[in-house]
Amino acid sequence: MTTDDDHPPSHRARRRPADDPPVALLTGASSGIGAATADRLAAAGWRLLLSGTDQARLDAVAARTGGRPLPADLAKPDGAQRLAEAALAAAGRVDALVASAGLGWRGPFASTPADTLDRMLEVNLAAPLRLTRLLLPGMLERDRGRIVLLGSMAGQVGVRDEAAYAATKAGLTMFAESLWYELRGTGVGVRLILPGAVETPFFATRGTDYQRERPRPVPAQAVADIVLGALTGERDRVFVPHWLGYPARLHGAAPGLFRRMASRFG
Repeated sequence: MTTDDDHPPSHRARRRPADDPPVALLTGASSGIGAATADRLAAAGWRLLLSGTDQARLDAVAARTGGRPLPADLAKPDGAQRLAEAALAAAGRVDALVASAGLGWRGPFASTPADTLDRMLEVNLAAPLRLTRLLLPGMLERDRGRIVLLGSMAGQVGVRDEAAYAATKAGLTMFAESLWYELRGTGVGVRLILPGAVETPFFATRGTDYQRERPRPVPAQAVADIVLGALTGERDRVFVPHWLGYPARLHGAAPGLFRRMASRFG
């Protein structure tokens, strides 16, 4: 038996007329990668639904991009459901989900605060899965759509003192990989963006500055450019910067060698 919660109004969303701009729902849009992506998509003619927790910053992004602010706390178990309902009520459909909201914490795993762990699991992993489950049926009905997930290099190779964060991003990677097989040939694409360090408020929010010598953080705008390309291109997995794909492949092929190198060079 199904309920209204299992199948939100997206099933009955209208098809998009040729002259109607596509609609993107961006999470984490009040700052960092999300805000930079909002700027890029607005310039490209997208209609934006912008979600975040900082109302003042979200309103500022909405004002300069013409987007619709939809404040939501994705750390709450019903946050994704409420956001999906608000997005569909506001626009009638969602053509692309860009899940860029994320939380981090640095320190020994045994010292991770319980509430911080719970919030990371909800925002980084559970919320993108829930939003995808709620918005995907409408995309499949229209035979078109994009699910863009912001993963992390940490989820590919692991990072000392960031075990919980890396685990959430690794889970997102396997979700994207599995969903790619499932949706192949449907007209709905799955895109996974894998940044290294990015110049955003992320590190200040997690409570510790970025402490590694390499790789150096890239601008949020560089990631936003990749997201925009992912919405129209065919590449389903993109590292930012691109050269991070090499250590990721080394980790997969020779994890012992990778660990020795990581221990030596940090």
